[in-house]
Amino acid sequence: MNAQPDSQGISGTVEGMTFRPDRRFWVVYICLMMVQFLTAMYHTVIATALPTVIGDLGGVAHMSWAITAYTLGQTLAMPINGKLGDLVGRKRLYLLAIALFVGGSALCGLATDMFAFTVFRFVQGLGGGGLMICSQAITGDIIPPRVRGTYMAPMGAMFGIAAILGPLLGGWLSDWLGWRWIFWFFLPFGLFAWVAVAIALRMPRRSSSFSVDWAGLALTSIGAAGIVLIATWGGTTYAWSSPVMLGLICVTVAAWAAVVPVERRAADPILPLQVLTDHTFIIATVVSVLMAACMFGMNGYLPTYLQMVHGVSATMSGLLLVPGSVGMFAGSLLSGTLVTRTGRYKPFPIVGSLVAATGMAMLGLLPADAPVAWTGVAVFVLEIGIGMFLQLSVLVIQNALPASMLGTATSTNNFFREIGVSIGNTVVGVLFTGRLTASLLSLGFDSREAASITPAIARSLNATTGAAVVDAYHHALAPVLLSLAPVLLVAAAVAGLFKPIPLSTKTGLEQLEEELAENGPADAYHTDRTDG
Repeated sequence: MNAQPDSQGISGTVEGMTFRPDRRFWVVYICLMMVQFLTAMYHTVIATALPTVIGDLGGVAHMSWAITAYTLGQTLAMPINGKLGDLVGRKRLYLLAIALFVGGSALCGLATDMFAFTVFRFVQGLGGGGLMICSQAITGDIIPPRVRGTYMAPMGAMFGIAAILGPLLGGWLSDWLGWRWIFWFFLPFGLFAWVAVAIALRMPRRSSSFSVDWAGLALTSIGAAGIVLIATWGGTTYAWSSPVMLGLICVTVAAWAAVVPVERRAADPILPLQVLTDHTFIIATVVSVLMAACMFGMNGYLPTYLQMVHGVSATMSGLLLVPGSVGMFAGSLLSGTLVTRTGRYKPFPIVGSLVAATGMAMLGLLPADAPVAWTGVAVFVLEIGIGMFLQLSVLVIQNALPASMLGTATSTNNFFREIGVSIGNTVVGVLFTGRLTASLLSLGFDSREAASITPAIARSLNATTGAAVVDAYHHALAPVLLSLAPVLLVAAAVAGLFKPIPLSTKTGLEQLEEELAENGPADAYHTDRTDG
């Protein structure tokens, strides 16, 4: 991969440093964007057609597992791919992740019952987690931090495009070809990306032996799985006071409590303390976790709120979140471009958190009878702020830590972010559900009716009761959203603690060569041996 600083290049010039990508670089970069687009499209397309899928497979009672299985697989795959990528090289892991994701998708389309569908979604999630980590780490390997922001924005745009096209394509495929084609439609693109990456990507790989941190891997997997299951089951499948939930909480807490002493003794820890105690890593991760928790906590309940309070369709409620995807891309493009021009990143998490807090406060303060378009405006403001740093946080962390830990640092940041999202969804859900249930019980609904209220049921009620339900829904969610604004203000305060580190003008691979030349042993990592 001959994309490196060159004094006479014409692409990516920054204060005397020029980054000149070659043809092979562009093939790999386009493939990275293509794979990112595929994963984003699958998320949005499946979200649209999932009720149809579950209904056809007769799994309505187990619908949450279709989502949980993917999330669980994705979360568990993150630390493994980050660590192994640093130890054995990233190319083969990336190809394996593409194969798992594409293969899992194909198998989902062949599923004949809910159990098989859930298992295949888990396989797809394992691939999705690997794709997320490997793509971010490979980007760090081949693009210098000093100009990386410019290249991150187009990759972030894939999520915005998918948010717009996904619901439309998902509805069309489901209605005209059947839901199974949702999982088969993108297979040729995935196969093309696999072949292109196999041919074009040239990455060095380690030849030295290493030890597997089985204890650390087991503890982090148990802890992560516990948090995901707590977020999924708590208050819905099982009561919070049930033996299952209390036992799950105890096991999860015990697993995380054992992580630090176990990782301190491990030869090659899955979560190195050098990463966990780094000042920049801590600040960037805390800020990005708070941002992600607030954003996904809002996204999890706003569509139903729009259907219930404003009477819009499920499709329209999804489209009203599209301004958020546009805002996310705009924020990422703005911060990435300015970071490349100035070399300064500290202002963006501060400004981004303040802008996001403003958008969240707007959502929380909107009256129930406000024009629904104002919700789109508020979501746009919220996510343009979050977009200023959510992707940038990966660049900041990769720049702060040794290149030999690039994959581990990337995966650890994403790992904690996923956990933060699960916790955020749980907290918002508990607060919202508690307030809504109390209001509905006061209106004369019994506990079973309160737990199963839907937009269709609300519209079937008489005018007085229906209006009371709408009012209850509004007053249940709006204060919760408003309470998230101070959380984003805390993120801004934490971001103020950044101690900026100059952005390197060398790629991750170049930095790694320098580290190994300085620290040895000389044969620990052969740059003339390529992974593939």
